[in-house]
Amino acid sequence: MLRLSISERPHWRALAAEYGFGFHSMYDDPYWDETAYYQFTLRQVEEDIEAPTAEIHQMCLDIVDTVVNDDELMSKFCIPENMWQPILNSWQRRDPSLYSRLDFCYDGKNPAKLLENNADTPTSLYETGFWQWLWLEDKVNVGHLRRDSDQYNLLQELMIERFSQIAKRQPGQVLHFSCCKDTEEDLGTVQYMRDCADEAGIDTAFVFIEDIGLNGKGEFTDLKDKPIRWMFKLYPWEFMFEEAYADHIETSKVNWLEPLWKAVLSNKALLPMLWKKFPNHPNLLPAYFMDDPKAASLRDYVVKPLFAREGANIEIVKGGKSLLKTEGPYGHEGAIIQQLQELPKFAGNFTLVGSWLINGEPAGMSIREDDTLVTQDYSRYVPHIIID
Repeated sequence: MLRLSISERPHWRALAAEYGFGFHSMYDDPYWDETAYYQFTLRQVEEDIEAPTAEIHQMCLDIVDTVVNDDELMSKFCIPENMWQPILNSWQRRDPSLYSRLDFCYDGKNPAKLLENNADTPTSLYETGFWQWLWLEDKVNVGHLRRDSDQYNLLQELMIERFSQIAKRQPGQVLHFSCCKDTEEDLGTVQYMRDCADEAGIDTAFVFIEDIGLNGKGEFTDLKDKPIRWMFKLYPWEFMFEEAYADHIETSKVNWLEPLWKAVLSNKALLPMLWKKFPNHPNLLPAYFMDDPKAASLRDYVVKPLFAREGANIEIVKGGKSLLKTEGPYGHEGAIIQQLQELPKFAGNFTLVGSWLINGEPAGMSIREDDTLVTQDYSRYVPHIIID
């Protein structure tokens, strides 16, 4: 695993405008960074990232099955009681899932360590599935990369295939896509996913989260007052549970992407449950609920709120002293602690590896960099290649 410098494509910003990649920079700072790339061997990808991803995903599903059938655990996951039965129903129906992303600490030498499971609303999908592949093709074509350069990236192909599979379960239904207003990155991600669904032959529509209505029959509706039967929402389940229409989530008969059971899989309480059931697994870090006496055994650790996203409300403690705290709106619902595993540094950058799954199968990889130990919303995205 190497970080190598490379020249930017002179036309890439114009190309980004052409392809709707409007969030390549944020607040005048680069988000997409193609002045460098990461190089992996095929063995590193297949054995150190892909194989653990498949195994850990199955382990996580084992935890979901345990939690949804245990009221005490559902309470520990801070899921509202009125949603316990709907989530159990969703799991028992095996409502289909589209995608997820596991975040790993990996230095190219030692076993990758799971940091968290982004199973509900993972972002950087467009950058991974399309944009970094376009970068690879361009750099190979101009001779800046070897012609045998590859990329761990089946994301777009498999996502289109998965959309097609799910559509067969609800033939003729329109798939509504949704995200919040004033979120350029989310809108760009959702538009990319909508393009993939269109490619799969699905009729699609769009409605902002804020514009979702409720008719007299308790059905969710769009701005044209058409009932919503099938919806992908880039909006976390824990936020949905707090909306005024939360009581209608189950009775509205919407086929949700991601499904309701993802409220368990995306919860940070998953981490101590994994460690308890699979102790000393080479790809896991010790993790505990805050009220677990064993938590005191960790001197270097990270405090993670159950529902935190994009590195918000994280605290890093080392040697009993707080090193770093990030701001954000989370934390009131509770937190877990996980043993500190510092991200590796490449050319002064702390590096995080994201491993994607489509329909529960490993599908691709993304790399994020930051100047600090916490990967946040604006952390840089850097492409990668495979050379064998």
